[in-house]
Amino acid sequence: MSLHETDSIIPLEVLYGTQRSWLQAWLRRSLGCSQQAADLAQDTFVRLLVRNQPISDRAPRALLARIARGLVIDHWRRDALERAYLETLALQPEASFPSPAVRHEALQCLERIAQMLDGLKPAVREAFLLYQLSGLTHVQVAEQLGISSRTAERHVASALLHCYRVCFEDAL
Repeated sequence: MSLHETDSIIPLEVLYGTQRSWLQAWLRRSLGCSQQAADLAQDTFVRLLVRNQPISDRAPRALLARIARGLVIDHWRRDALERAYLETLALQPEASFPSPAVRHEALQCLERIAQMLDGLKPAVREAFLLYQLSGLTHVQVAEQLGISSRTAERHVASALLHCYRVCFEDAL
């Protein structure tokens, strides 16, 4: 959110004091859990703190809601990944269950992969997953998605480049 000449800057501690309870109530309606709402409200203000940019008095609730909405989506995605992982584990013989530390690490990796792929267009993501996870060739991906082989190649290349950029940016 950019500042205009007529905007005033709200100190983060003032925003926190005046809007935290509103944000927490807003999140509680979305999540149905007051504890998760409190955690995500806190995370929202941490994001603002880390962002280290001035906060305009023009629409502070819209800014908070936008950041919180992204955190809610991340939360739901994490929950879905965890449920899918645990369902897959439940199908395994008990003797082959990984340790809690390995399960935690696997969930973190799955979450990171989901975040990387989240920035891709659906068709590009689907082509990439078919190519990487299903082991299909570009021609097979193209046939399955009803696109040309060249488009399938471009989608996979685009996804690889996107993932590379995300990893490279995180390393900086």
